[in-house]
Amino acid sequence: MGGCVSSTFLNGLNGAPTLVFGAGVTGAPTIEFLKSQGSVVHIVDEKVEEPNVLRSLQGLNLQEMYCAVVSPGWHTDHPLIEEARHNGVKVVSEIDLAWRVKLETAPDQRWLALTGTNGKTTTVQMTEAMLRESGIDATACGNVGFTAIEAVTQTSSEILILELSSFQLEWSNEAHFETVAILNIAEDHIDWHKSFENYAAAKFRITENAKCIILNRHDDEIVRRAQSIGNLIGNRLIWFSLDTPAPHQIGLVENLIVDRAFISEEAEALFELTDITPAVPHNVLNAMAAAGLARSVGAASDSIAQALKKFTLDHHRLEVVAEKDGITWIDDSKATNPHAAVAALQSHMSSIWIAGGLAKGASMEELVEKCKNRIKVAILIGKDAPIIEAAMRKHAPDIQIASIDPGLAGIEVMRRAVALAHMQARSGDVVLLAPACASMDQFKNYAERGELFAQAVKEKIGE
Repeated sequence: MGGCVSSTFLNGLNGAPTLVFGAGVTGAPTIEFLKSQGSVVHIVDEKVEEPNVLRSLQGLNLQEMYCAVVSPGWHTDHPLIEEARHNGVKVVSEIDLAWRVKLETAPDQRWLALTGTNGKTTTVQMTEAMLRESGIDATACGNVGFTAIEAVTQTSSEILILELSSFQLEWSNEAHFETVAILNIAEDHIDWHKSFENYAAAKFRITENAKCIILNRHDDEIVRRAQSIGNLIGNRLIWFSLDTPAPHQIGLVENLIVDRAFISEEAEALFELTDITPAVPHNVLNAMAAAGLARSVGAASDSIAQALKKFTLDHHRLEVVAEKDGITWIDDSKATNPHAAVAALQSHMSSIWIAGGLAKGASMEELVEKCKNRIKVAILIGKDAPIIEAAMRKHAPDIQIASIDPGLAGIEVMRRAVALAHMQARSGDVVLLAPACASMDQFKNYAERGELFAQAVKEKIGE
């Protein structure tokens, strides 16, 4: 096997055979990069039927492979990956590949990283905006915009802010970060990780190679796990919360978000609650985490406030798609797990809630218990609607439930859901699409689900 850990990793790629596990969104730029370095790339993906994609390792000389790069989503004990390892192939993640390239091509570039069950994309985009407003060349990447290898090879950024999923963290060992942050940890992807314990442990791996760690003091799982890192030598541990900050914390004083972590003086105001839209608790916490990441590499407080004043949330994240007759229609299709749906429901006093899809092994009990006083009517869609219905019958038996045929797909699902919601809605109500589930049973992805919701709403109310 070639020297996948040599100081001239890039030189070694020229003419060398490599393996890429996964031909999807992450795999494609990895393949393109390896080919650009002169590597002979063998692509393996059991789910893709294309002439140049292998479904097994038969016929390959694995002993000659320089290395294998694995896309997120592959299990660490997948039989094909085990076979490659057994034959001496060094297997690395796409994040670690990007790190090796960065070490050779951009040694002064600094990496920040962020994970959490919800709010990741919003927070890395806020961080990018804060740094750019401060005159620092920064790029958000990972699960947003560029992949890590694209950000390293196609930008000249001083700082990369990586949004990292539990899948990516499960696989990655080599990248080192100036600062990392964890927003929250709640049930998600249990079907993949096999248990909540495994999922939470994967999230916490982000702290292992970090100089500074920023954590949410309101999240019980984070607080519990932080006890194991509190005594790590050389790690700075910073907390953020909606409480008055102590030293080494970012917190809230009246309507000001205040930094007592990254300054030499007693305290400094970073921004006001009115600078954030929407100024709901989970989004304020996202902004605090972003400010902490940005401050850790030199962002100025006035630039942080300016960036937040200009910042708008992504599509399909608490996005108002229509308002008519006192009824507000909101698309939060990006709420693909119960924790995200809780944040959406708690942002409004009374919602006609459209939910359902693929639950990915998550329980809906806590969601319903926490939010039952915010739900006026539940309209359930998708394959795992019965899981939500069972939780509703148990914890909120008085709330009216309507279910839509799970055999429908696409626009027909949303036309039925919107029609039912329209019948129930009165002035002052919010109709909220916050599915708490993944979308692939009835839609291409969460974006299509949100777009078809908006289309159905506009058809119904004549906009």
